[in-house]
Amino acid sequence: MDKDFTIGILTSGGDSPGMNPCIRAVVRTASASNAQVMGVMDGYEGLINGEFRPLGVRDVGGILQRGGTILQTRRSARFLESHYQREAIRKMNSVGMDGLIVVGGEGSLKGAHALAGQGVKVVGIPASIDNDVWGTDMSIGVDTAMNTIVEAVDKLRDTASSHGRAFLIETMGRGCGYLAVMAGIVCGAEMVLIPEVPVTVEEVAKAVADAYRRGKTHAIIVVAEGASVKTTGLAAALDAEDVGFTTRVTILGHIQRGGSPTAFDRMLASRLGVKAVQALLSGESDVMVGLQGRNVELIPLAEVTAKSRTVSAEYIEMARMLAR
Repeated sequence: MDKDFTIGILTSGGDSPGMNPCIRAVVRTASASNAQVMGVMDGYEGLINGEFRPLGVRDVGGILQRGGTILQTRRSARFLESHYQREAIRKMNSVGMDGLIVVGGEGSLKGAHALAGQGVKVVGIPASIDNDVWGTDMSIGVDTAMNTIVEAVDKLRDTASSHGRAFLIETMGRGCGYLAVMAGIVCGAEMVLIPEVPVTVEEVAKAVADAYRRGKTHAIIVVAEGASVKTTGLAAALDAEDVGFTTRVTILGHIQRGGSPTAFDRMLASRLGVKAVQALLSGESDVMVGLQGRNVELIPLAEVTAKSRTVSAEYIEMARMLAR
């Protein structure tokens, strides 16, 4: 590959543990192929503003174990407008950027698809702790976030059991309940509330009261932030219903985004980063690299951005069946 071929890389939207290993893999794979990498700071905002920095193999040393992203990330309302997309392309052309790798979730990949529609060579990499990106079995950051949730729930169960309480534990997941369902299964929650399955306060109260009558010493209810009933209001309602347990609320919030990526996320990010560079250098564009089974495949961004990934009905039933 000609040394003049320059690949841009940006991280966009919410940060995910594993973004740094992905950046590292992109830079070192490009270097092995005799290509250059230009890092874009602050996501699409940096692309519009021309905030670029060269990245060599030494620049990405020591970042494999770090959470977050060395390129920083943010959401960009401006990039939704075609005028600013053209401005971003102008800035890319001014530094000789021949292709772009976008690391992010649904909104970020829609931005990548828009650029591809204007002639930019683009490859997307899914990074979203909600695991809501279509076309990949797993997005970067999901496994680390899940392990953070499991550790928190296990600790909260100890105090819930000691005091005979019901704990409402809120996880991220505005539109996809993947984290909540999986946490419910592996942590033994009494109930899981997710956007995909609407419930009423009365149904939750009945489940918690039943758990108390069966002699359970505590109740754990995992609530995705996008669930049909909101965590704080639900806690007050349960106390008013006198379900047997007193109720406490823990909102895990952005702690789920942080921390050193797990071995799984480091490997996934590395595999996707390598494949993305190889795809771009081989002339592929307007595609996302995604994990399907054990293989990394190319999926058209038109397909990825037209659909949303939701929780499998099998896992929802499993969570319900095991909560006895």
